[in-house]
Amino acid sequence: MTEKIATEQNPALAQLPPHALERLQGLRETGRSGGIFTSDLSVNEFLMIREAGFEPLGLVVGSCIYHVGIQYGSWTKNQELDVISQAMYQARELAMSRMEQEALLLKADGVVGVRLEVKRLEWDTNILEFMAIGTAIAHSAGHPGFKGPKGMPFTSDLSGQDFWMLLRAGHRPLAMVMGSCVYHVAHQGVFRALGNLGRNVEITQFTQAMYDARELAMERMQQEAAEAGADGVVGVQLHEGSHNWQPHVIEFFAIGTAVKPIEDKSLIPEPASPQIVIPVND
Repeated sequence: MTEKIATEQNPALAQLPPHALERLQGLRETGRSGGIFTSDLSVNEFLMIREAGFEPLGLVVGSCIYHVGIQYGSWTKNQELDVISQAMYQARELAMSRMEQEALLLKADGVVGVRLEVKRLEWDTNILEFMAIGTAIAHSAGHPGFKGPKGMPFTSDLSGQDFWMLLRAGHRPLAMVMGSCVYHVAHQGVFRALGNLGRNVEITQFTQAMYDARELAMERMQQEAAEAGADGVVGVQLHEGSHNWQPHVIEFFAIGTAVKPIEDKSLIPEPASPQIVIPVND
């Protein structure tokens, strides 16, 4: 598929750099036997993906270099820094959408083992790189397939083994869902800090700030799942980090895979056949 044809079929693919399009042309795609596949699956994951009725197509990647704006919180007030929250969320969305565009170009049914990474670049303290990477997969011949919301490839951060087990449990992945909250934790007053010296005592304003920020991140993740039409979210992870921001500013990030029941029970994979493993070491 040429770059011109690809971008005409989906104008969003024009965001992909030419070298990405060239790399993808050398990979497999649904309905085409030529090309090789690439993946970051372990051998065990590769086996379980195939047991579930899928074949790997290739690694798909999305990247976004983002300048995060500046926002200051009141010294004595717990509050969300909504400008920075929005920046972190939008940058991740851009990286995810570009990864999905690569999967779409390969005519993939979904992407598994997705990782979202954030790192600070050396040349500017306010610039972060956001990267999404995973393995695009497609159903084997004769399988009607699954799709994510709006007919896009589904996305999941589940391992190959967890993906197979999810299907065995009668559910399928819809999309990775996430929620972000960047929060300013109020400082203690000098007299209060001095009064806590040498004492076992809860610092309630810190507790409340951390609690509120986590709840906001979780709530936003749940809202994404509801909008996708999911039945629930599995594999939820809660991350927190400061990304070298000013003191008392921290991000809470919730992420998981939204799932729903498989309507056609014939698509649920059969249990894998047990195998005897004999150790050869003394």
